Amino acid sequence: MRAVVQRVDGARVVVDGETVGEIEGEGLCVLVGVTHEDTEEEAARLARKLWSVRLFEPRDGAGPERSCSDLGAPLLVISQFTLYGDARKGRRPTWNAAAPGPVAEPLVDEVVAQLRTLGADVATGRFGARMRLSLTNDGPFTVLLEV
Repeated sequence: MRAVVQRVDGARVVVDGETVGEIEGEGLCVLVGVTHEDTEEEAARLARKLWSVRLFEPRDGAGPERSCSDLGAPLLVISQFTLYGDARKGRRPTWNAAAPGPVAEPLVDEVVAQLRTLGADVATGRFGARMRLSLTNDGPFTVLLEV
């Protein structure tokens, strides 16, 4: 399971002209990719990592970095099979490493459910839909997480 995590100052996802998920203020926008071997345990591990990883700067420049759990910061979680695209050969990427929808959707849902169980405020996109994602990257700051 792979996630591209961006520290943001607001993000939203729109499907067919309708906002289906939005966070305001500082938080994380998380693009989640699932491969064939991923499990519910890995989804839970990714959720714990997203909730606890210290990606936010300390207040007033002093003290340790902070996490979503420290701040109560929201997360916008979007499924993105293209994270397992491979464009090393030829001019077209292949998607062979990406899990099919019936495998991937429940695991992305599990990441969201586990985050909510931990106390996170989580907004989402719509699995399999053509989504338009808007965000303000704060930094810019982007990190790749794999479990």
